[in-house]
Amino acid sequence: MRILVIGSGGREHALAWKVAQSKLCDKIFCAPGNAGIAQIAECIDIKADDVQELLNFARKEKIDFTVVGPEVVLSLGIVDEFQQAGLKIFGPNKKAATLEASKVFSKELMAKYKVPTAAFKVFDSPDEAKKYIEKVGAPCVVKADGLAAGKGVVVAKTVDEAKQAVDAMMRDKVFGAAGNKVIIEECLEGQEASILVITDSKEVIALASAQDHKRVFDNDQGSNTGGMGVYSPAPVVTKELFKEIMEKVVYRTIDGLVKEGIDYRGVLYAGIMLTKDGPKTLEFNVRFGDPETQAILPRLKSDLLEVMLATSEQKLNRIRNLEWDGRASVCVVCAAKGYPGNYEKGKEIFGLDDVAKIKDIVVFHAGTKSRIVNDVGQRQEIEYVTSGGRVLGVTGLGKTIQEAIKNTYAAVKEISFEGMHYRKDIGKKALMSNVKTQNSK
Repeated sequence: MRILVIGSGGREHALAWKVAQSKLCDKIFCAPGNAGIAQIAECIDIKADDVQELLNFARKEKIDFTVVGPEVVLSLGIVDEFQQAGLKIFGPNKKAATLEASKVFSKELMAKYKVPTAAFKVFDSPDEAKKYIEKVGAPCVVKADGLAAGKGVVVAKTVDEAKQAVDAMMRDKVFGAAGNKVIIEECLEGQEASILVITDSKEVIALASAQDHKRVFDNDQGSNTGGMGVYSPAPVVTKELFKEIMEKVVYRTIDGLVKEGIDYRGVLYAGIMLTKDGPKTLEFNVRFGDPETQAILPRLKSDLLEVMLATSEQKLNRIRNLEWDGRASVCVVCAAKGYPGNYEKGKEIFGLDDVAKIKDIVVFHAGTKSRIVNDVGQRQEIEYVTSGGRVLGVTGLGKTIQEAIKNTYAAVKEISFEGMHYRKDIGKKALMSNVKTQNSK
């Protein structure tokens, strides 16, 4: 099969890497891809949100199956366009993608179908939102309604901070139209977990649990990012908790979507806060998580392409169970100086060749480019440079979380580029848990 992967980040590198292992895969294209993806796929200079050009390319190159990485192009309706053209594609249609594209839609769906979540209120007036903040006090959470590249959420510790967030979103339009409406919700406390499932609206298959680290600095300090690291499985998600999350969050949500007349086929990602009152839903994403995918897929032994094909054809019942590597994985994100704010680009990356030789380590490129520095005869010398905020995701496996942490950080220390920043405590929460890894998938 000829496969097209859409996107350019670490998630898409992990997807292409896993799809390349399938016996069904003959050739992979990626649009636009990155320097790491270029090692296993032919990268095409088409933007990930250019639906028409992607469709033209898929037709011209006789693409058999397309895998969508980012949420933006899903919200633009790429699945609808490809299906109307008779092309197979993995991901939810435009209507289903609203679950992530509009936090207001998502919260109202949860309220209607009794999916546990934080108490909330929706505002389209900044003045009314700020009055409400004064009434409820802090801490509270301010969320932009629309897509904001994972940065449209502010956990405000003070009333002033919450009001500033409202002004930034609604008046200054730091996230554009995404801030036309905001949600003010209660601040939940507890550990977070990421639960990803694949569904065709009839069947549901769960992926391994994971725990993401959103804050830019150690000990969950600093600004929210797209994710600074992750580990899988999440020991805090016991078998009992997992069952409760599936029943109260996942199944209720999918059933609710069906009742609303929405055909959901693809990945459903639930961000869960494990509170003293039980698991509550923070958000839904309609695609593979980033960086969760970089920790989950190295543990997956089953053929992912087979699963995605079955999902798109609404024949997921053909897949009985997924097979998993019993080892744990840890992914540490190496970011550029200044991320998640303004960051530097064009810094040469050192050590990738050395790390490639280390057993049970995979480096997923996120924000990288390559350039030829020496072209002599048949031999080309290529160097890699930074081109994004999150530059690399270094994933290591180990018999235990502790061993996976040790292996991953040993590999990270072999890599360097000017201004490189990474958290030193990814996986620490898992070590603090008294729950054994074997209790979670």
